[in-house]
Amino acid sequence: MSATGSALDRAERVLRLVGALAALAALVAAVAGIARGRRRPRRGSAGQPDLGGPVPLAAATAGFLGASALLWRDLPIAPGPRARVFAAGAGATALLAGLGLYLAGMSALGPAYDVSSTFGARLHQGQRLVTSGPFAVVRHPMYAGLAVAAVGGLLLYRTWATLAFVVSLRVVAVRARREEATLADEFGAEWKAYRERVPRWLPRWASADIAETLPRIPAAELT
Repeated sequence: MSATGSALDRAERVLRLVGALAALAALVAAVAGIARGRRRPRRGSAGQPDLGGPVPLAAATAGFLGASALLWRDLPIAPGPRARVFAAGAGATALLAGLGLYLAGMSALGPAYDVSSTFGARLHQGQRLVTSGPFAVVRHPMYAGLAVAAVGGLLLYRTWATLAFVVSLRVVAVRARREEATLADEFGAEWKAYRERVPRWLPRWASADIAETLPRIPAAELT
């Protein structure tokens, strides 16, 4: 093996270790936050079954980790050195940035943080609509952070497990719609004003930049 290849292997191992520790820290913080939220009185839900209690929470966490371990096998791809450098750098950056956004959203929610599912979402008594921090930029910063982290993890680790995380991101959109339905019912006009002011996934400047890259079709061709 060349000196360049050996150095690249070492760099990948370091970045993967850093990414794994960051993901583990985020998982521990999420489980701890959910456990705290379970102790608060609930105000309402939108079809949400009771997922609380230490046993179901522990079982769900164990199931997630077990499935990840089973699928933690390398994808049948062999990128060249330049592709590996790009994947390692971009992947680690996206993974850490996504996890940071997720944790920032959790911090903004504070005691209101709790888990939701594709069946619905729940609120606590006395809960307010959080519109500060990353929630002032997009309506679902935690889900956006998970999406960025999942793509980063796929680039960095290139395993079947990380590919499964990316594929499962479609569930996030379902959860987001369920949560928005609950918030609309609970907060009414306040939620409507917030929804009209803040985009769902991409900041307005990012949406504008993307729109600028799209080809413009003359109005005459649309008629």
